[in-house]
Amino acid sequence: MATEPTETLDETVEGDTTLAALSHASALFASFLGPILFLILADDGDELVERNAKNSLNFQIVVFVALMLAAVLSFVFVGLLLFPIIAVVDLVLVLVATVKANEGQVYSYPFTPDIV
Repeated sequence: MATEPTETLDETVEGDTTLAALSHASALFASFLGPILFLILADDGDELVERNAKNSLNFQIVVFVALMLAAVLSFVFVGLLLFPIIAVVDLVLVLVATVKANEGQVYSYPFTPDIV
């Protein structure tokens, strides 16, 4: 019996799309502090902002761990190649998440566990 793979689609949730988009975009300027600020500023019951800010914070934690790993590996020169790759992946995924959140969707970053 063949089973078809299930594809996870981003959910559309009612809420303030501007704050949800800014919760992702703020990570480009203030890695952890931006998403934490928007998580605190989210109105009670604004699920869109809250879930997007948590996803953004989770991703920034993963990026931080990747940067620390690259820093350790820079002693053998492998990490020097990883720094620009991590930066480009961070920039692209944050921009995609910002656009999706502005459309009212809860964006889940790929390969990012729920830490917060």
